[in-house]
Amino acid sequence: MSELSTKAENTWCPGCGNFGILNAFKRAVAGLESEGVDRGRLYISAGIGCHAKIFDYLALSGLYSIHGREIATVQGAKLANPNLYVVAFGGDGDVFGEGVSHLLFAAKRNADMTMIVHDNGVYGLTTGQYTPTSRRGFKGPSTPAGSVEDPLDPLTLMLVAGATFVARGYSGKVEQLADLMAKAIKHRGFAFIDVLQPCVTFNDTYKKYNAGTEPAAHDPADFAAAMAAAARRDRLPLGVVYETDKTAFDRELLGEHNPVRDSLPQAGRLERIARVISRS
Repeated sequence: MSELSTKAENTWCPGCGNFGILNAFKRAVAGLESEGVDRGRLYISAGIGCHAKIFDYLALSGLYSIHGREIATVQGAKLANPNLYVVAFGGDGDVFGEGVSHLLFAAKRNADMTMIVHDNGVYGLTTGQYTPTSRRGFKGPSTPAGSVEDPLDPLTLMLVAGATFVARGYSGKVEQLADLMAKAIKHRGFAFIDVLQPCVTFNDTYKKYNAGTEPAAHDPADFAAAMAAAARRDRLPLGVVYETDKTAFDRELLGEHNPVRDSLPQAGRLERIARVISRS
């Protein structure tokens, strides 16, 4: 896994849950490679926020995006080259705030991509403002008296939107999270993982999640059971919440066509242009 690392200085706070996500993803990539998945087929993008630094720490192809637009970025890459495995990293504010429209339509159309959300319930990079997943009563710079909003439920939102792979992980359980990431990347369609990720500086939830999570025990093929699991608040289930098969968007749109593989070389394109000009 060491060769996946870069020389970029890691500036996450000591103890940040993002370290667990980074390590889990490295393990997932190593596992996929052992199964014959070429690392060169992996393409990643990230939004804006503490989560996005993961892009700096992974020696993989891709590009930085802006708030919430990593979802659109990787979909474009997938349509250009369906041979890729595309992965987007986003924060809870980044994905459920600025990027929520992109998220919903990616799930609706069953875009063949993996969306990994670093869900810490806070805008950590800008010093702790509340986000769409912050608990009611959360106190931060933007809500000093406590948030009066109920949090958005990521799993229910994705189930209703039509995602074909929905899972919840926890950055404190790296091996399980790595397994979820590998399954999500191999899934043909829209795969979503909401990762419970403590922010030790502004929203330290380690004790809460250590005591309040357990392995999912229902049948992930049962949509009603998945909805019930997503609605649980007593103990949060970890694992695959829902998975089903459905033709992915790129296959519906392009069939077997691959724009990168099947595009004409420059000489062929110039010949076609010359032919059109000669007719005019």
